[in-house]
Amino acid sequence: MRNGPVLLFDGVCNFCNGIVNFLIRQDKKGSISYGSLQSEAGQQILHQFRLPADTFESVVYIKNGQSYQKSDAVLEIARDLGGMWKFAVPAKFIPRRVRDALYEWIARNRYKWFGKKDQCMIPSPEVRQRFID
Repeated sequence: MRNGPVLLFDGVCNFCNGIVNFLIRQDKKGSISYGSLQSEAGQQILHQFRLPADTFESVVYIKNGQSYQKSDAVLEIARDLGGMWKFAVPAKFIPRRVRDALYEWIARNRYKWFGKKDQCMIPSPEVRQRFID
């Protein structure tokens, strides 16, 4: 596995896959690695951090030995992307329960709004090295 932060996402979710493709384009340094929550590597990371391995309602962002979920994960990713994305970081001052309520509403409806795949995404050869095995 590569060094640096790792983003675990719902590999069958069309919305999540779209966000990952967007992040790959935004992460000019290529510092973030990606993996699906359903993958063997993703499951190992979830177990390592004692996180549920059978529900996929939140992205999980692992950085410097710490795990972030839901809106905290989104804000940490924005911090790490830098540039214009750093302007999202002050949203950290919004109470977590408010931020997470919005996150959970989107998570509950993501399949209905965007659909889902039968299997996890297969990255293109040019971005494959940014995915964990």
